[in-house]
Amino acid sequence: MKPFELLSFRNPQALAQTAAVAWLEEVAKSTRAGKPYSVALSGGRIALDYFSAVVEASAHRRASFCNVHFFWADERCVPPSDPESNYRLARERLLDPLNIPEGQIHRVLGEASPEVAADSAAKELCSLALRDHNSLPVLDMVFLGLGEDGHVASLFPTEHANLPPKQCIYRAVTNSPKPPPERVTLDYPTITAARKVWMLASGTGKESALRASLSPSGTTPFAHVLHCRSDTRIFSDISTS
Repeated sequence: MKPFELLSFRNPQALAQTAAVAWLEEVAKSTRAGKPYSVALSGGRIALDYFSAVVEASAHRRASFCNVHFFWADERCVPPSDPESNYRLARERLLDPLNIPEGQIHRVLGEASPEVAADSAAKELCSLALRDHNSLPVLDMVFLGLGEDGHVASLFPTEHANLPPKQCIYRAVTNSPKPPPERVTLDYPTITAARKVWMLASGTGKESALRASLSPSGTTPFAHVLHCRSDTRIFSDISTS
């Protein structure tokens, strides 16, 4: 049995719309159960289509986000007003249009040093999320995008063979191969401990990265996530044939 479900789409818009409706159903379930719900967002080009699709679908459904707490899978170490900020993208395209209260938004402090920002983000997540048997915080949902090299969040293949002996909840990145070099990212254990992980894989130039990641012998960062989980859903407009 494969550790993932692959859903294929003809274009980014169809991908985003299907993922948005499916996620709103997850949120509605938690609302009916009266449970808090934690989600980690990612940036990237597909995030623009996805955030717009969520806003549109939520208006039709009159969705409630009263129990949803928003975190980030990774952030660049830039001020929150910087065009490169993943927080700014989500704020402008998702959180403000949905009127999410400030108390439910838990941004990574990109203006701080990566070490300080990672420590602060980890403490905030741990203060709100339930813990698993390894004392890791369990996010209800982690959204990931796929890089051309198979990276996810800010976990890059160049470092995978030399992971630090102590893996973290959020980890400081000081030598990213993509600018800016300083970032903060969820570490592998936190991603794999999440209740659900959905990959939004979109864009040209990523065909080989996706094929390599889905291979049982794959060694990309996304392959590592898949190997460590039993259930990951992939929404993709990328051909793997």
